[in-house]
Amino acid sequence: VLENRELRDAMKPQKVEFHSLNLNSTLHWQPGRASEASDTVYFVQYKRYGQSTWQSKEECWGIHTHVCDLTYETSDIQEPYYGRVKAVSASVSSDWSLSCRFTPWRDTVIGPPAVTVVHSNKSLILKLQAPRSPYRRKRGSNKPMTNYYDLLYQVFIIHNLLDEQHRALVYEGRRKVIEIEDLRPGVSYCVVAKTYLPKLDRSSAYSSRQCTVV
Repeated sequence: VLENRELRDAMKPQKVEFHSLNLNSTLHWQPGRASEASDTVYFVQYKRYGQSTWQSKEECWGIHTHVCDLTYETSDIQEPYYGRVKAVSASVSSDWSLSCRFTPWRDTVIGPPAVTVVHSNKSLILKLQAPRSPYRRKRGSNKPMTNYYDLLYQVFIIHNLLDEQHRALVYEGRRKVIEIEDLRPGVSYCVVAKTYLPKLDRSSAYSSRQCTVV
């Protein structure tokens, strides 16, 4: 019995945690010390905080991988959730490993906006598009993250007289189309943008650089 208990402990999945980007939320874990064997399979359950019964995730029931997509199971994004995982190998089952509490609205990472740059006479016109969530409108397109958050855009300019570290903030606000005027002809300018969430005081990573010569 003792050997069996030790084996069960050694098989138990480690570091069970939610990873979430733009509300695409997946549960990740690492195999236990004794779960390197290729015949180990994993079983995933989830529940909303306050619920007494766990729900099994059918697509993640007896899987070999170490990740399970729970995006739609956690779609009530203001609610806290838990996930748990157990490992089974050669008819020996580990105990369940529990994740920390996960609240999608607070815990998801919001990505940068998509930026399109058009230049016209000594100015740049920027079009900003919020990242998309995985949840769809009735017409089928994915809802933008602005449906769920009060997002601001931060736009920075880098021109070739300055190095990469000197990003000048030229705009912060909600507008999707911005004009940056009075630029010097013949100078190459690069633009990057972030989304900023005032309520949580959090910024995204920078968007990829868009460069153009005015």
